[in-house]
Amino acid sequence: MSKAMGSAFRSILLPAPYVLVSTPRLPHVSAASKTSPTAANPLNALPQIRKRVASGRVTWTGPLLLVCARPVLLMVSQAIVAIILFVARRPAPWKSAGDWWNVYGTVVDVGCLISLRIFTRKEGIRFRDLVGQIRLRRGHDLFLGLAFFVAIFPFFMTASYVARRLLYSSSPKESSAYLIHGHALPIWAMVYGLSLWWVLWSPTEEITYQGYALPRLEALTGHTWVAFLIVGFFWTAQHCALPFVPHWRYLLFRFLTFLPGVLILILFYLRTRRVTPLIVAHWPMDIAAALMTAIY
Repeated sequence: MSKAMGSAFRSILLPAPYVLVSTPRLPHVSAASKTSPTAANPLNALPQIRKRVASGRVTWTGPLLLVCARPVLLMVSQAIVAIILFVARRPAPWKSAGDWWNVYGTVVDVGCLISLRIFTRKEGIRFRDLVGQIRLRRGHDLFLGLAFFVAIFPFFMTASYVARRLLYSSSPKESSAYLIHGHALPIWAMVYGLSLWWVLWSPTEEITYQGYALPRLEALTGHTWVAFLIVGFFWTAQHCALPFVPHWRYLLFRFLTFLPGVLILILFYLRTRRVTPLIVAHWPMDIAAALMTAIY
């Protein structure tokens, strides 16, 4: 079964094979230079990552840590805010702490960026290499990203409707009652969420899951479909912690709502191996989330 699934992924999702171009070895070169990247075979390409796996510079630690870091850091951050609100004698501190998710979410981003910097240095590459090629001429990446958004957004909306019907058929409003409820945040927090939070959140999320974890898990497992399932599960689980509510129905609703869209995002990356257009596609969704938080 694993061989069949692997063959299917390779035939459908993977782009044309990379072309290896030989380059002369220079004396006293840096670790990054030893990977011999070319325009057709950049440092974050799968063949280059496999070389670093073989040399021991890519291990399981980094990809596994980063793929599950964001949901864990989100819950830890919410717990810290809840403790602060509890000490301040605020009512329902855990629920109130969840209202701040697009503020403390930046702490999660910073933690991931620091970790990415550490692990890329161990590989002998730059953080910038995770982003790959950026094509701004004639708005190429901008328009491609918007096309991705148009293609992906219906999956989120359809999944949300189906999950709501399955889990909240008796009370259709209950599914969003936690997120869409009257709450008051300081003006600075709302301004921050609308102006700065999404600018950092979307790129960090895409680079963490797609630019870093996914191709390294591909190289380590030897199977694209295994990496696809691992990243898809934890990336979807992240959205169950935005914010985290310890109730099975809410958690299942969130998971089912985001699962199809997340998987489509991963499929687009596996097909194109491009991060920048996916960041552009992600921005409108996060802007909408920030607007929802500010309005309600």
